[in-house]
Amino acid sequence: MERVSGGQLLEGDYRSAFQVDRDRVLHTPAFRRLQSKTQVFWSGEYDFYRTRLTHSLEVAQIGKSICRWLRYSSDLLSDEFYVDEDLVEAICLSHDLGHPPFGHAGERSLNSFMSEYGGFEGNAQTLRLLTERIFSQSRKGMDPSRAFLDGVLKYKTLWSELKTVNGKLPKNHFLYDGQERYLSWAMGGNDFPAELVPGKVRDGFQSIECQIMDWADDTAYSLNDLADSVKAGFLTVERVERWADGVGEERGEGSALGKLLVAIREQRVEPFVGKRIGRYVRAVELVRAVNLLSGTSHRYSLELKVDEES
Repeated sequence: MERVSGGQLLEGDYRSAFQVDRDRVLHTPAFRRLQSKTQVFWSGEYDFYRTRLTHSLEVAQIGKSICRWLRYSSDLLSDEFYVDEDLVEAICLSHDLGHPPFGHAGERSLNSFMSEYGGFEGNAQTLRLLTERIFSQSRKGMDPSRAFLDGVLKYKTLWSELKTVNGKLPKNHFLYDGQERYLSWAMGGNDFPAELVPGKVRDGFQSIECQIMDWADDTAYSLNDLADSVKAGFLTVERVERWADGVGEERGEGSALGKLLVAIREQRVEPFVGKRIGRYVRAVELVRAVNLLSGTSHRYSLELKVDEES
């Protein structure tokens, strides 16, 4: 059976390489440490607030649902040719492994402290945690598959490249300079063409699995974090209405914001969020892509298109 991701069974194992990737992630200390890392509200403050761990589990579920929706709805996929949901699940579970405690504030602080030594970045730290075994004989590390590692790479620009392009120390969205060999390995040894300039343009060059993870992450934090904010009393009807009036956002009956306000008043935010997640899953479709690797890798021959009206 041919898949977009090509997750054939490993010799001597009942699992594919991508199932092994997922299983190894679930049993790592790095994954367990996510349970005490802040998503929005302090971990441990109450037992219903999301942490980086529960967020990662929710992203994985949404990512798998997107794979199933695409397999059901896209003419570009079939039972014989589809995006491997085991690979997407492994990528989604891993996407926040390198994030420090105290959310993005902690990440910014660490980057400031390390500014003279190559910086600190959550995605780069994730790559570090996953790659300790690729080019060594050490039994430590995950020994990840190439597709899995590539799918985790939301950013493909080195710290020094971003520093040169912007003329200042990077704030975020970079890889450590010492990780260039891992980036090259994940890209199959292909050099980036001149038009994929360092920064946002190059970072936009992502495998289909990485794109699915990115949308699943956006869906999870934009909706589930909203639910936590309502439960915490941070988002109230009065505050939402005041914000909407200030920015001129429609909040009448039938609008998305109007439905949210009804959900807050009736204390039915979780059902509201659940329906929106389903809507965002179905808001995507696949289109053909032509780029550096589209002729050699199915993972780069497809692009995820999101319906902005959703």
